[in-house]
Amino acid sequence: MKDSVYVWVLITTLALVTVTIMSVMDFPFNWVFYCTVLGQALIVLMVYKVLTDNYKTDKTFKDFYEDNPIGNRLN
Repeated sequence: MKDSVYVWVLITTLALVTVTIMSVMDFPFNWVFYCTVLGQALIVLMVYKVLTDNYKTDKTFKDFYEDNPIGNRLN
């Protein structure tokens, strides 16, 4: 993924962590509600940005996991 996609993931994560902190600290319900709705919209936007990212790779399912290539295994 490109760096711009990571920004959307970070923004969404921070927004939802903020909602959690606000609900634990007994913020007014309307603040928590609107931040929750904003967080849900950010999730949808983040998923769209990640799925439409112009990312190319030469890896296939035959490569197995990147950290443990199947070609390095001993029988």
